[in-house]
Amino acid sequence: MLLSCSQKQSIQYPVTVKTDVVDEYFGVQVADPYHWLENDTSLETEAWVTAQNEVTFGYLSQIPFRDSIRNRITRLWNYPKYGVPFRKGNYYFFSKNDGLQNQAVLYIQEGIDGEPKVLLDPNTLSPDGTIALAGFAVSKDARYAGYSTAEAGSDWNKIYVLDLLSGQKLPDELLWVKFSGIAWKDDGFYYSRFEKPAEGTELSAQNRNHKVYYHKVGTEQSQDQLIYENPAFPLRNYSCGTTEDERYLLLYGSESTYGNELSYKDLSSSDAPFIPLVEGFDHEYYVVDNLDQVFFIVTDAQAPKKKLARVALSSGGDVTWTDLIPEKEEVLEGASVIGGKIFAQYMKNASSRVYMYDYSGSELGELSLPGIGTLGGFSGTRDDNTAFYLFTSFTFPTTIYKYDVGQNVSTVYKSSDIDFNPEDYIVKQEFYQSKDGTKIPMFIVHRKDMRMDGKNPALLYGYGGFSISMTPTFSITRLMYLENGFVYAVPALRGGGEYGEEWHKAGTLLNKQNVFDDFIAAAEYLIAKGYTSSDKLVISGGSNGGLLVGACMTQRPDLFRVALPAVGVMDMLRYHKFTIGHFWAVDYGTSDDDSTMFAYLLGYSPLHHLKAGVEYPATLITTADHDDRVVPAHSFKFAATLQENHRGDHPVLIRIETRAGHGGGKPTAKIIEEAADVTSFVFYNLGIEPKMD
Repeated sequence: MLLSCSQKQSIQYPVTVKTDVVDEYFGVQVADPYHWLENDTSLETEAWVTAQNEVTFGYLSQIPFRDSIRNRITRLWNYPKYGVPFRKGNYYFFSKNDGLQNQAVLYIQEGIDGEPKVLLDPNTLSPDGTIALAGFAVSKDARYAGYSTAEAGSDWNKIYVLDLLSGQKLPDELLWVKFSGIAWKDDGFYYSRFEKPAEGTELSAQNRNHKVYYHKVGTEQSQDQLIYENPAFPLRNYSCGTTEDERYLLLYGSESTYGNELSYKDLSSSDAPFIPLVEGFDHEYYVVDNLDQVFFIVTDAQAPKKKLARVALSSGGDVTWTDLIPEKEEVLEGASVIGGKIFAQYMKNASSRVYMYDYSGSELGELSLPGIGTLGGFSGTRDDNTAFYLFTSFTFPTTIYKYDVGQNVSTVYKSSDIDFNPEDYIVKQEFYQSKDGTKIPMFIVHRKDMRMDGKNPALLYGYGGFSISMTPTFSITRLMYLENGFVYAVPALRGGGEYGEEWHKAGTLLNKQNVFDDFIAAAEYLIAKGYTSSDKLVISGGSNGGLLVGACMTQRPDLFRVALPAVGVMDMLRYHKFTIGHFWAVDYGTSDDDSTMFAYLLGYSPLHHLKAGVEYPATLITTADHDDRVVPAHSFKFAATLQENHRGDHPVLIRIETRAGHGGGKPTAKIIEEAADVTSFVFYNLGIEPKMD
């Protein structure tokens, strides 16, 4: 049923104070009147957040079907969800959420057919479920487990230790950990941390001087051994890993989201130094496994779609590189060594393929997958004959498979029991032309009985950055849209990794506009082909995808009816000055680089592209107070500027979640509440009353 215009609401937006702050870039003055909103701990910002949320939640509370949508999403969400199991020693570990638990629970069982027992329940760590398990690693002898927690969605972690024999938590507590793994060696582990930030700047200050330490179980953090630091380059990050045999310590250095240095240290010698294996940041290198003094390394050096290299070390220090699995037409996403075989995972037109090889690089066959979709979480060791993986697609709920390596046979291990019939829907992939003639693939999902009359509502989702690929995945919250006749479309925009590093670079730096052109062309294609119309078209994206939505809604406000920018990078002139933002410069460039880069960023920066007197789409910006990845100031300043400049009846609101961050570890209750609010906003502003199956 369509809602009448008389049912729409009028909104009185809070007045946001403007100041006379002006920044100068290469002789150009740029006003920043809402600069004060960057201070996330000030009383003024707190009052602004409260006022904005009062308006937003007041608006949402008047939507007549908001409660019904929340109830429907809750019912859909309420089914068991499993993580991929893995083995250490005689034990198997896996996560499970019974349905509506805020956080998944970690289980342990002895043997593959053992009785699962709760090992760690994050739901007991906070009354509101906002402390999440961020990492988990088991020592080689399965005596200890290190685990990290994140509170309220922040990237800051704390690391603790469990005694697996007793099941008891030990006194160990490691603070100010961020962007770190837990790499075991004997009765301790390597990890990375920063120094304690100044009070009040924990969620906004630039992260500097990342260091690697070794922690021995049962000791104080103050006794941890400093393993590596590089004060000459304070903005670089360093992480460590140990090989499965614990002979080598691997040191990865990075200064952006792309490209890394790689060094190794032979732990069989107590005084062995780190030996550089790869220097510079022009390419990516990741060690899959080692066989004695031979490393298997996935890299895109001289192979934009990646290859698997065999790297042989010698006692004299010489290194020999050979191509074990050369570059193919498909993009190599990763590799695993399980049961004496190498499993190489590829992506073809954004869908998974897996091929098996022996240690000499000879192909042994293909792993049969259920269809077009995404494989993930391949787990197993070089000595295992049993592996596990998950498979998912747009209409295929995430399913865990048990795989017999010797027989090359997969069987369902854990499946999803969800109120959804995939036979009602169709999934297809179509190609369209972008502005410059480049062909872009796009997945399109809709009910089989849909009519191509241009009257269907559509949700267009995109990302387009950091070599991240948009592959088919299942989403519970998306079902509300599909059930109600929406078309769901996901294009593989340039800037992503769907076709390798060349595809990625075609959407970065001075080519970033290609990403927005690709997305706009996707919208125009859906309209031209009769899938939808501009009056029924919703665009959505988060983080870099929030930037995408912000750029496209300001460049083509006429093309979209509803815009949903989530935790977006909206101020392209200042993004690199907060937390880890400087790492994104490989994709974006910075306003400090040169006058050309500054002018280019200013030309598309969503915050600076808003114009007075323009009618923008109905917009619901979403962010969170503990987002220290993309600080909420981006969304705050964009919302204030949008409300100042927008003319028209469409609502332009911001929803600011409390005790939540960039998205990781968000409790189920908050996920459902936000999904219900966003979905209600969409339906209400499209004039559609949802049907509840």
